[in-house]
Amino acid sequence: MGVSLSGGDELRRALTAIGVRAQAATPLAVAEAATLFAHAVERQLTRRSHERGTPTPSRPGEPPAMVTPSTSRSLHNSLTVVGPIAAGPGEWLAVTGPTAAYARIQELGGVTGRGHATTLPPRPYMRAAYDEVAHDPALRGAFIRAWGAALT
Repeated sequence: MGVSLSGGDELRRALTAIGVRAQAATPLAVAEAATLFAHAVERQLTRRSHERGTPTPSRPGEPPAMVTPSTSRSLHNSLTVVGPIAAGPGEWLAVTGPTAAYARIQELGGVTGRGHATTLPPRPYMRAAYDEVAHDPALRGAFIRAWGAALT
């Protein structure tokens, strides 16, 4: 006794359509993820502040403290989000990061200043923001919503 299936072509077309819709939805989720990350960076950079000319209240290993009021948002304002960008077949990416010249040394620490006389300790804020977003249910939710809509 044999088994007969019908509707194979319709099933194949429906599954292909779902794949096309999921591929179209993915950049939206990637853009939302990049925005979540940018907001996490902003939160890291606004944890502490201090007046111009006073020592920073952040300890090595903590995000840098903002100088208030005039440059309070300099790293924050230099944050840029690019993407989503097609990175290959079925691959999308977005890049979020600071453009301020001193952003990298704040994150990683290092030697700077005239004659390289100043050593700055690392004051990571990008990595801390990444760790925050990686465990945020909102990140997973962005993809669930986007792909869930593609399935309907």
